[in-house]
Amino acid sequence: MRKYILLTAMMLIIAGVYAQQTADDKKNEKIKSGWNVGGLPVVAYDTDLGFEYGALVNLFHYGDGTIYPKYKHNVYAEVSRFTKGSGINRLFYDSKYVIPGLRVTADLSYLTDKMYDFYGFNGYESVFNIDWADDQSADYRSRAFYKYDRKLLRFTTDLQGKLRNEKFGWVAGIGLYDFKIDTVDVNKLNKGKDEADKLPYVGGGLYQRYINWGLIGDDEKNGGFVTYLKVGAVFDTRDNEPNPMKGMWTEAVITYAPSFLGIGSKYQHAKLSIIHRQYFTLVPERLSFVYRLGYQGTLFGTCPFYLQPNMTTIFLRGATNEGLGGAKSLRGIIRNRVVGDGIAYGNFEMRWKFARFHFINQNFYLSLNAFVDGGQVVKKVDVSVPTINEIGYNPTDYFSNEKEKLHTSWGLGLRIVMNQNFVIAVDHGRAMTKDDGLSGTYIGLNFLF
Repeated sequence: MRKYILLTAMMLIIAGVYAQQTADDKKNEKIKSGWNVGGLPVVAYDTDLGFEYGALVNLFHYGDGTIYPKYKHNVYAEVSRFTKGSGINRLFYDSKYVIPGLRVTADLSYLTDKMYDFYGFNGYESVFNIDWADDQSADYRSRAFYKYDRKLLRFTTDLQGKLRNEKFGWVAGIGLYDFKIDTVDVNKLNKGKDEADKLPYVGGGLYQRYINWGLIGDDEKNGGFVTYLKVGAVFDTRDNEPNPMKGMWTEAVITYAPSFLGIGSKYQHAKLSIIHRQYFTLVPERLSFVYRLGYQGTLFGTCPFYLQPNMTTIFLRGATNEGLGGAKSLRGIIRNRVVGDGIAYGNFEMRWKFARFHFINQNFYLSLNAFVDGGQVVKKVDVSVPTINEIGYNPTDYFSNEKEKLHTSWGLGLRIVMNQNFVIAVDHGRAMTKDDGLSGTYIGLNFLF
């Protein structure tokens, strides 16, 4: 069970309750200029990963204030570590003012995850046995059974420009990804634990079984280096980027991984991603309804298994954008539950800005959101159920005759927003069926879209 202690967020919530009477009108908002800093300590505990410690800082430069709440420069930095080896090291930059007429975004990250989720392919056609991962169940195998160890070094940079009609634009970019994958290091994670908390050894879990059965190839099982070339088109009429009250934001992007830039001829491939987001004002400056519809699929070639969870977007709002399932896609559904060669998904939210106030000489507002998320595989990874003469092997423990269908979840969230751009996010989602897990609580930054 992972628990977060974000003292800054708690202080802001309390301040908002007592300061609400000063915040009934947006016209009282103070114009910001120059550099403004938002930051949080990161303190957490996970039974398997250990203690997490670190900090994140988000800096916005508003120039002389004439463009506020738009900014000239956005710099984000995070360094956090778990004592057992997982962690986030990330530097992100966004600006429309470095190159005249172009928007530049860049991300450099090193992400280590000792317990990265893996549940097979094609959603419900792969069995998730929740009791195998529940140490209170009589059928418990290991909390590490549906996990593997992943290290990812990533650099991406994108350029966006406008066409003659300012609502339309283009995007071009490059992404460099270096994946290193192995089975979970159970011995390292068990160091210092009480006997009752130790992870049982399960022979590499589901990931190793997929290798043994030939469903993950020897040339992809340990990851690899990938270069993605990106090109696309954008239509954007949002009135405010962090939390629009009206307008739409649509993007269509093709990413191509050529064989001569690292991935090899066997896994050369291209993917198409289409995302449409739309925002409706129900009560001016208070209540809005928003939704996002997305599709991503392989156009040609073979995508290696470790890249299938990656979801393309032209603006990365967190350390990762992977799924379906988890904080950035289907909240409340376990991370990477819905992985296929083609996926479709939707998110629907009501957002209510219920308080505005001034605190530490900054502008704040508090927002509640209620949401419903859904998604499914629409193009399957080719998986043949292996015929194995092995003691203890039962195909129905791993592969289901149930056809893939919509995975759904619902939940509630809170946002604490400083100067309309620095957004502390808390979401709690619940899966509609236990085949997708039970629930998830996520603390991070930004609105989902």
